Amino acid sequence: MRPLCTLLLAALPMLAAGPFTGTWKIDVSKAMFSDKPDTIELGNGIYKCPTCDPPITVKADGVDHPVSGSPAYDTMSVRIIDDHTVKVFAKKDGKVGYQQKTVVAPDGMTETVSFTSFPPAGAQPVTGTVSLRRVSKAEPGMHAVSGSWVAEKAENISDNGLTATFDETADGLKMTQPTGEHYDAKFDGKEYTYEGSAELNQVVLKRIDAHTIEETDKRDGEFRGKAKMTVSPDGRTMKMVVEDRQGRISTFIWNKQ
Repeated sequence: MRPLCTLLLAALPMLAAGPFTGTWKIDVSKAMFSDKPDTIELGNGIYKCPTCDPPITVKADGVDHPVSGSPAYDTMSVRIIDDHTVKVFAKKDGKVGYQQKTVVAPDGMTETVSFTSFPPAGAQPVTGTVSLRRVSKAEPGMHAVSGSWVAEKAENISDNGLTATFDETADGLKMTQPTGEHYDAKFDGKEYTYEGSAELNQVVLKRIDAHTIEETDKRDGEFRGKAKMTVSPDGRTMKMVVEDRQGRISTFIWNKQ
């Protein structure tokens, strides 16, 4: 599944080395999400997300159904609460890894997704909300969540989902996050172990120049996403441009703490 909050959360594992060691935090008020929409189809008891990674089709009956293609989950359940509200639960080996509640506004033009992501390392869950704007209407007779949507802003994200700490060495970078994700990689273009993530297990770092690093994240050698981060001249902020496997490009600003 490609959660609606994925673009924000994707920036966390992709943050690469800057010229200064320290702890950094995303300024969610400055996040610029991709304008490439996600599409949901919910009707006749079937929930579909053709733009998810991987695409999803399950019965919307509140029961766990097997799904394939994602290293982060192997079952999904979709529960219709009312005409404007839907809950989704994704599990791995029977344990919830991600859940979200989507509430569509009365006019049907916006929706709010409240999410909880459970790190596999057992750390505290990441919580927050994402607001989306409708860019295409639902077909007649479909549930209100149906149609195409683009993310506009994120709010109330828990601090453990916004921060990362880095220890830069002469030839590489160590990264740790409160969620338990971490790696120790060199700037040589080789694959290094990425631990604590449900979706990633390898990272590749490449230094572009003194203020710019490109990071590529993988799962068993398969590309999962990349990011280019540029540190400001004063070293206080970092601009990260993130691209996922579907070509969605989003921009995040991190502040040095």
